[in-house]
Amino acid sequence: MFTTKSFIKKNKIGNFLKNVREHYIRDDIVCGFSSCYSCQNIQNNQNIGCSKDNFSSNHVNRCKLVEGNHYLILDTNVVLNQMDVLEDNLFGNVIILHTVLNEVKHRSLPIFKRLMSIIDNPSRHFYVFTNDHHKDTFIHQEDQELINDYNDRCIRKACTWYHRHLPKEKFVFLTEDNESKRIALEENIMTFSMSEYVHNLSDKHLVEDKLAKVSSSFPFTGKDIYQAHMSLVELLEGIRGGKLYQGTFKASRENFLEGYINVDGFDDPIIVQGREGLNRAVDGDIVAVALFEKEHWTSPTEIILEDEGVVEENIDELVEKEKEIKKAIKKKGDIKPTGKVVGVIRRKWRQYCGILEGGIEGVYQLFVPSNRSIPKIRIETRQAEFLKTQKLIVTIDSWPQNSRYPHGHFVRALGVIGHQDTENEVVLLEHDVPHSQFSEEVLRCLPKLPWVITEEDESRRVDLRHITICSVDPPGCTDIDDALHCRIIDDNKLEVGVHIADVSHFIRPGTAIDLEAASRATTVYLVNKRIDMVPELLSSNLCSLRGGEERFAFSCIWEMDYEANILSTKFHKSIIKSKSAMTYEEAQLIIDDKTKNDDIAFGLRGLNKLAKILKTRRLEKGALVLASPEVKIHMDSETMEPLEVEVKKLFETNSMVEEFMLLANISVAEKILQDFPDCAMLRRHPTPPSTNFDPLVKAGKHLGFDIQIDSGKKLAVSLDQAVSDSNPYLNTMLRILATRCMLQAVYFPSGTLQKSDFFHYGLAVPLYTHFTSPIRRYADIIVHRLLAVSCGADSTYPDLLDKHKSSDLCQNLNYRNRMAQYAGRASVAFNTHLFFKGKIQDEEGYVLFVKKNALQILLPKYGLECTLYLSKKGDESLFVYDEEEQTQKAGNVVFHAFDQVTVRVSLDSKNIQHEKFVLQLVYPYIEGFSVKPLIESEGADKSNMEQQTMDYQDKCNEQVSTMKKNKRKTQSNNEKRKQKKKV
Repeated sequence: MFTTKSFIKKNKIGNFLKNVREHYIRDDIVCGFSSCYSCQNIQNNQNIGCSKDNFSSNHVNRCKLVEGNHYLILDTNVVLNQMDVLEDNLFGNVIILHTVLNEVKHRSLPIFKRLMSIIDNPSRHFYVFTNDHHKDTFIHQEDQELINDYNDRCIRKACTWYHRHLPKEKFVFLTEDNESKRIALEENIMTFSMSEYVHNLSDKHLVEDKLAKVSSSFPFTGKDIYQAHMSLVELLEGIRGGKLYQGTFKASRENFLEGYINVDGFDDPIIVQGREGLNRAVDGDIVAVALFEKEHWTSPTEIILEDEGVVEENIDELVEKEKEIKKAIKKKGDIKPTGKVVGVIRRKWRQYCGILEGGIEGVYQLFVPSNRSIPKIRIETRQAEFLKTQKLIVTIDSWPQNSRYPHGHFVRALGVIGHQDTENEVVLLEHDVPHSQFSEEVLRCLPKLPWVITEEDESRRVDLRHITICSVDPPGCTDIDDALHCRIIDDNKLEVGVHIADVSHFIRPGTAIDLEAASRATTVYLVNKRIDMVPELLSSNLCSLRGGEERFAFSCIWEMDYEANILSTKFHKSIIKSKSAMTYEEAQLIIDDKTKNDDIAFGLRGLNKLAKILKTRRLEKGALVLASPEVKIHMDSETMEPLEVEVKKLFETNSMVEEFMLLANISVAEKILQDFPDCAMLRRHPTPPSTNFDPLVKAGKHLGFDIQIDSGKKLAVSLDQAVSDSNPYLNTMLRILATRCMLQAVYFPSGTLQKSDFFHYGLAVPLYTHFTSPIRRYADIIVHRLLAVSCGADSTYPDLLDKHKSSDLCQNLNYRNRMAQYAGRASVAFNTHLFFKGKIQDEEGYVLFVKKNALQILLPKYGLECTLYLSKKGDESLFVYDEEEQTQKAGNVVFHAFDQVTVRVSLDSKNIQHEKFVLQLVYPYIEGFSVKPLIESEGADKSNMEQQTMDYQDKCNEQVSTMKKNKRKTQSNNEKRKQKKKV
C-alpha cells in the first residue's frame, strides 16, 4: 500500500507546479513482542527485529515512578544527549522508533553509530519499530508544520498505538522536551524526563553521574562572566556580509587565556585573548570571530600562564591573569590580527580523559583534562572519593555565561591513576587510536597454519631465495618490512634490491581485514606497547621478513654503476629468504670489521658506499637535514618501569637503509603515476609559508646568521653554515627549530592536484610515495596494489581507480598518522615523567627560547623541553627583559637563545594530572636565584660561585663577539647581493 500527498508550488517564472509525494505503508510490520498473537499471525514477518527474543522477560526495568516492569520509548533528544546513560546495561527492553533513528542519523553520525552498536547487541533488547511505514502509526505532515513538531507527533502517535496494541503491558515515554512532555501527558501517555526517570531508578547510583546536564543544573546564579553568543542566524548573516569571519579555534597550550583562529584568506591566525576574546570557545570548535580595528591589534603574549583557579564563583584570579596579559610588552613589528569570539557555529566537543582536581569537597567537582588545550570541566558526582583515585572519561554538556568552566558529566572510569595500562589507555583514547581486539570476522580472513608456499605461488613469482638478502632494523623489531641486497653483475655494474613484505597478498580488497586496516591506517608505537594495524600472525610472522625464513616480497631491483647512477629499474613479486635479520649496530660492526669478507659483509659495504653517494647527491639538490630530539627508554622486563632514558644512537647503517627506502619510494612513485595519472596515491610535503620561518629567521639574526628561506636549497645551505665553535650544539637546535616551521607531509590522489603541487619540500624531490612499510602503513598497501596492476601481477578493482574514494581514504590516513605521532610522543613523555619521579638531578641544557617571564630549556640527553620561570612574586625586578635583543639580564649575566646552562631537574607531582618538570638554575650562578650544584652543595663557597659566573660571562662575551662578526659578515654578503642585482 502507499499514500500520496500533493504539493502546489510556484516556480521562479510564475508557473504553478504540482508535486506528488508517495509514501509506502505496510500492514506486515510486527510490534516486536513474541507474546503478541496478532503479530504472530502475520505471515510475512521478515522485518526489522522480528525474532522471538526482541524483548526479554529476564530484564526488568525498575523505577519507583512505575509500578512493575515496563518498556521504554525514547525521543530523539534523549538519544542524542543521554547516550552515555543508554549504553549502561541497566537499560533494556527499549523501543527505538524509526522516526527517531533517522533523525539521530541526520543530526549526529557518531551517536547514530553508538546507538546501532547497542541495537545490534541481542543481549541489550533494543528493538527498532518502523513506525513511519506502519499502517496504524503513519501520519501525514500538516501544511506549515515544522519537521521537529511533526517528528514529535509521530513519536506520540507510536506511543499511543503501543498502549492500545498491548494494553496489558506498560510503556513509558522518555523525553527531554518540556513541551513534548506536556502534550504527551495530556494525551494520557505515561511520560517522564530522563533525569526524573534516572533519579528514581532502583540502581540509580550506577548511572546517575552519567546524566548529561542539558540545562544548567549547577547551583550557581552569579553575574555573567562571559558575553552572550550571537544566534546562528545572526552569525551566518554576519559572515555572509563580511562583518564576521568563520574559523577553527585552537587554544594555546602555554597560556590558558589565549587562543588562535585559523581563517581562510588570512596569512596569520587571528589572536583572541582573555575572557572577552575566548568567550567559551573550546579547542576545535568552529567559531565566528569579530575582528578589532587595526589600532587595537596586538601580538601573541610571551608569558606562560596556567589555570590555577578551583572555585566557580571566584574570578579574581582570572582578572589578575588578564592584567598580566595586558602588561605583556607588545612587539611593534609583530602585531597580528586580533579579535573576539562572538558565537559558536559548531561545537567539536568529545569525550576527554583526565582526573578530578584535588582538595574539593561535595558533589560538585572540577575535572582536569589530560589535554592542556581543554579547560577544566565542572561535573556532579556522588562518588568523588573513589573517582579521585581513577583516570576518568568526561564529556562537556554546556557552558553557561555565568560559569567560569563548562559543565559536563562523568562517562566511565579507566583505571587507577599512574598504572601503566591505564596511562596507555588514556594515550590511545585521547589520540583517537582504534585499539580494540580484532573481531572474529577479521581473524577469519587470516591464512591457516601451517602456511606453506604452493607450486602455483612459485610459478607467479621471481625466485630470489639464492641471493644474499638481509634486513637491518632497530633492536627488538618483529614487524620487519624491508630487506636489501647488493651484488656484482660485471666490472661496471651492481645489482641493488629493496625487498618489501608482500602484505597485499594476504589482505585482499573489500575483505573485513582490509576494511579494518584501512580504518586503523597505521601501527601505533608506544614505549612498551604496539597497536598493530594488522593481526600479529601477519605483522610479526607471515609478512615479517625474518632471517632464515621464506617469505613473499615485492622487489624493486636497480642496475647501478659504481657512482650510484641508475641504469635500469624493474619491479616484480618475489620469494626471498633473508640470510640475516640484523640491528643497525650489528650491521655497522660487520661493515667496520675488515676481517669479515663474506657475502653479507660485501653486500653491506656496497650498499653503504652507494648510500653515501646518494645522500650527498640528494643534499646537493636541496634536501633538508632536520632534527628532533628522539629518545629511547629502557624498561625493566619485570616491573615495566623505565630504567634509563637516552637519546637514540644513530649509525651509518641508519642512513644507509634510509637512502635506499627513499630511492625505492621515488622509483615506485614514478611508475604508478605513469600508469595511473589520476589515481596514484602519492605523498607531498607542502612548502611552508614564509611566516612559518619567522622564529627561525629571528633566532638566526640574533646569533648573527642570515637564514635564507627563499627555497629549500637556500635554507639547507644556511643551516649548514650556521655553526659555532663556542657552542657545538647550536646547529642542532637551529635544525630543531626549522623542523617546527614545517607543514605536515600528506597523502593525496594524483588526480586531485596539479603536478606542480606534488613536490616534496623536505626531500627536494618532485615525486614521492610510500611503498616500503606495508605492515605498518595502509597507504603502502594501496601503492602495492597499484604497482601490482602496473606489473601485471594482480588485477584492479573499482575503488582503486576512484579518485574521490581515494581522496576520502587519504583524509583518514593523514588524520590517523598525525594522531599516531602524537600518541607516541605522549607515551614517551609519560614514561620520562615516571623515570624522574623521586629524582633530583643536575643536567646540561640549552636556552631554546627567551620569554618575558621564563626561559624554554632543551635538555638534549632526555629530549625534554622544559620551562625555567624567572619571575616570582616579590622578585620581578631581578631580571630585565630586552625585547629587541631577545635577552634576559640579571646583574652581569645575560641569557641569549641557545646559551648553554646547567639546571636542576625535578618532577612536581602535586598536580597528578599535569605533572610538570621544575627547573632551578645551577649555572651560571645568580645570587638569590640560583642553587648550588648537587655535588658541591656541601662545600661550595660564594667565591667559587662568583668565579663560575665570571667564566660564564667571559664565554657569553666571546659568543656575543662571534655573533657581531657574523652580523657584519651577513650585512656584507647582503650588500654584495644587492650590488649583483643592480648590475
